[in-house]
Amino acid sequence: MTVELPYIDSTGTWLPPRVPTEQAVADGRFEAALARATDVVSVSVAGEESAPEMAAGAARTALARARSTAADIDLILHASFFYQGHDLWAPASYVQRAAVGNNCPAMEVRQVSNGGMAAMELASAYLAVDPGRSSALITTGDKFCEPGFDRWHSDPGTVYADGGTALVLSSRGGFARLRSLVTVSMPELEGINRGDDPFGRTPFEHRAQVDYEVCKRAFLARTGVSYVVSLVSSGQESAIKQALAAADIELGDIDRIVLPHVGRRRLKAGYFTKFGIDPARTTWPWSRAVGHLGAGDPIAGLDHLVSSGVLDAGHTCLLVSVGAGYSWSCAVVEILERPAWAG
Repeated sequence: MTVELPYIDSTGTWLPPRVPTEQAVADGRFEAALARATDVVSVSVAGEESAPEMAAGAARTALARARSTAADIDLILHASFFYQGHDLWAPASYVQRAAVGNNCPAMEVRQVSNGGMAAMELASAYLAVDPGRSSALITTGDKFCEPGFDRWHSDPGTVYADGGTALVLSSRGGFARLRSLVTVSMPELEGINRGDDPFGRTPFEHRAQVDYEVCKRAFLARTGVSYVVSLVSSGQESAIKQALAAADIELGDIDRIVLPHVGRRRLKAGYFTKFGIDPARTTWPWSRAVGHLGAGDPIAGLDHLVSSGVLDAGHTCLLVSVGAGYSWSCAVVEILERPAWAG
C-alpha cells in the first residue's frame, strides 16, 4: 500500500547565543587539534533556558507561521537526546501546554540524533491512517551541559549545541511536500554507544560524564573496524538511495542537502568524498557556526535554508539524518512556494 506523505506547513528554530570555538580553545575547554579537525567555528550555548523551553519557543514560532492552528494539531511528538530538566517527567506534555494548549496525544521519541526525523516518519503514518486527522507538531530540544556532558569532548569529532526546533506536518497543504521519507536500522551497531559497560541502575552510575570514545573503542575491539565501517556505509547508502528512488530523483538533481551537524572530518568521510557532494550544496557553511543540535539538525537545517531564501519554489532538498542505534533517515522535500516568513 502506498502511503500519502504529508505537506510541511511550517518550521521554526530557537537558538541561544553562540560561543566562538577559538574562545573555547583559548580558555582551555577545547583542544586545538580537535578544533582544527572539526572545523566548527562557533556553537550555540544556552544560559538558564532548558531543553523543553527552547523546544516550546521553536514550536510557537512554527505555529505562528503555519496555516494550521493549535486546534488543528492532532499529534505532538517531542524528540530529545540528553537530559530534559526533570526526572520521571514528560517533556512532550510541557511543550503541549506551553506552546499549543490543546488535548491531543503528546509523546516523546527517543532515538538520539535521529529522533527528529524518526518523529516525522511516525507522525506521517499517524496522519495517513485517518483522513480526519489534519496536522502534527514535531519538536526537538536539547541542552548539553556539564557535569554530565562535555560538549567539546564527550564525542570527539562533533561539537554539541543547545537549541530547539519545530516542524508542522499537514495533510491539507503547506509550503513544501514530502516526496519520500525512509528509515533504515542496523541494530548490530547498538553497542557502539554501550561498549563493555554493564547495564546501570541509575544514570551516570559507571562514569560521571558521557564518554562515547571509551564505549566505541571497547566495541571496535570486539568487532573490528572493517565490520563497523561496512555496516555504517551500507546504512548510509541504503537510506539515501531508497529516499531518492522513492522520489524518482537523482542525487545530482537535488538543489540542497541538509547534513548532520558533525565536524568536517566526519562529513568529508561520510558524505563529501563518499557521495561526491560539494560542501557548498549542503548546510555545512551554516551548521559549522551552530554545532550539533541532537535530534534537531534536519529541521534546523531546513528552516535555515527556507528562512534565508536559499530554497525557493521548485527546488528540492534532501534531509539526511543518523542516530545511534544505529538508524539512518532520509527524506526528499519539494518546495512548492516561498512562504511569507522566508527572507
